[in-house]
Amino acid sequence: MKKNIHPVLHEITITMTDKTTYKSRSTMPKDLVLDVDPLVHNAWTGGGGALRKTGQMEKFSNKFAFLNNDTGAAKKAETENADDKKSA
Repeated sequence: MKKNIHPVLHEITITMTDKTTYKSRSTMPKDLVLDVDPLVHNAWTGGGGALRKTGQMEKFSNKFAFLNNDTGAAKKAETENADDKKSA
C-alpha cells in the first residue's frame, strides 16, 4: 500500500448561525462557519410551506387549471339549453 497518499485528518471548529460551536474532525484546512443552520432550516426540519411536495401531473394540472373554467361554462350552457327545450 502506498504511503502518504491520504489527506491529514485534524480537528476543526464548526460554528452554527446561532454562534454555538462544536469540535469535529475534517480534512478541511480551516474552521467551518455555517451560513445555513440545519437546526432551523426548512430542508432539515421539514417545516415551511415553501417546499413543493406535489408530483409533476399535479403541478401541470395546477398550472393549467384556468383552462377548465371554459369547459365548465360550456357544460352550464348545455344544461341551460336542455332546460329551455324541456320548458318549450
